[in-house]
Amino acid sequence: MTLSYRLGYSFFKLAARSLFNYRVVNPERLQVPGAALVVCNHASFLDPPFVGIAFDDAIHYFARKTLFDHPAVAAVLRTWNAIPVDQDRPDMGSVKTVIRLLKQDQKVLLFPEGSRSFDGIIAKGEPGTGLIVAKTHVPVIPIRIFGTHEALPRGVHFIQPSEITVVVGKTWHYEPAAYHETGKELYQKITDDVIAQVSEIML
Repeated sequence: MTLSYRLGYSFFKLAARSLFNYRVVNPERLQVPGAALVVCNHASFLDPPFVGIAFDDAIHYFARKTLFDHPAVAAVLRTWNAIPVDQDRPDMGSVKTVIRLLKQDQKVLLFPEGSRSFDGIIAKGEPGTGLIVAKTHVPVIPIRIFGTHEALPRGVHFIQPSEITVVVGKTWHYEPAAYHETGKELYQKITDDVIAQVSEIML
């Protein structure tokens, strides 16, 4: 971890434990050696840091491209391993960055839904996640985070009382022989299967 990442990591871990009774269920399942794609439901701005602090080591994240417009903010986000992505017009540049990081044995957090849920219900995922899985064949760590929608839902700008729990599912592996689709249909089917792994996780 860089110094900046460690400071952010320590801050969010302290805030999570003191304000939200934060806990991680099945933390041993995070101990996947080498590269892994971490996938999670997305309902709040709190999701990236509160998933990140479940890991002992630094991971990489997507962040909205507009957050990088301010040079000082952009500098901090880069030290926090943030990858800029245009949510309105996703491009192959960010996908290539993720693939490159995975080939370097890094762990990358993705939210297959693409954007935060309005109601906390897991939505259909975007095919980009399936594309990355198909191109890299890395293990997928499914995670479901509970309580962040109640703590800071979309459209609300102040923290509300809630308990936040990160539940780690069993590692999932892409098996090409199990799929008969091709192209975008294949990528969407893989994403659907990944989303199913997340949706099946319960407290």
